[in-house]
Amino acid sequence: MAERRTTIPKTNWTQWGKRVFDVFAVVVLLAGFSPILLLAAAMIKFTSRGPLFFVQERAGMNGEIFRLVKFRTMRGNRRPDPKELVPLDHPEITPVGRVLRRLKIDELPQLVNVLRGEMSLVGPRPTLPDQVAAYDGFRRQRLLTRPGVTGLAQVYSSASASWDERILYDVAYVRCCSAWMDRTILLRTVLVICLGEARTARRFATTRFAGLIDPDEPGVPHDLIAAGAQ
Repeated sequence: MAERRTTIPKTNWTQWGKRVFDVFAVVVLLAGFSPILLLAAAMIKFTSRGPLFFVQERAGMNGEIFRLVKFRTMRGNRRPDPKELVPLDHPEITPVGRVLRRLKIDELPQLVNVLRGEMSLVGPRPTLPDQVAAYDGFRRQRLLTRPGVTGLAQVYSSASASWDERILYDVAYVRCCSAWMDRTILLRTVLVICLGEARTARRFATTRFAGLIDPDEPGVPHDLIAAGAQ
């Protein structure tokens, strides 16, 4: 049976090391990626109508609300549906937006959110306040750490994966958060960018992280975890 852990591990990494690393890394990344940021901004403005950025309220650590910033990748007059999954072949994604999403460049403005302390480089992706309001106790565990620009769900699953599948990855991350895990996720993010989600995605039940979730815990989507807990 999996070990039950309902809090993030209290280590030097989770208490202060992760934040120190975030600030240092973001300063370096903003300097290094500035030409890419400028090029992406120009391509968006010259190829489609609408704002440069997509800004939306999201729930961060402990459910605190902040304004997340991304490059706009969909048509400017589109109203987002919070319940909709948006795979790379979604018809409302612009041609430039598809490239930005495929290379994860659309997420780079969130480095500013990291610098502000609203996000981390690695963590569960921030979701909408309405979604968080409906969380049960199991799902609320994903709010125990800062949300991330990339995360375990992003490097082991895909944009078409169900919310339940992503939440399993997010809770597993909270339970095993460490410097080693964050380094692995950052390196695997590069792999996903190079190879694409289709070649790197795995069902949660087939990964080693399934052992961190007890299928008998209240709120666990049993059909997604049982195969990996045997």
